[in-house]
Amino acid sequence: MKQVKLPLPKLALIAATRGMVGAGAALLFGNRIEERRRKTIGWALLLTGAISTVPLALGLRKQIFG
Repeated sequence: MKQVKLPLPKLALIAATRGMVGAGAALLFGNRIEERRRKTIGWALLLTGAISTVPLALGLRKQIFG
């Protein structure tokens, strides 16, 4: 098993982007807020979280695999 040292701020960014994706998905599947507002906020969170994950994942991949 390969170990990678990851600075706390980078780990926090990764966790935050995953949380955004999860919150966005929860809003899209939920029904407690008005539909139009829920979909707008849900898609915004989901897409922002997913798009911001890409550079973080690529950087982590580079760090792991060299």
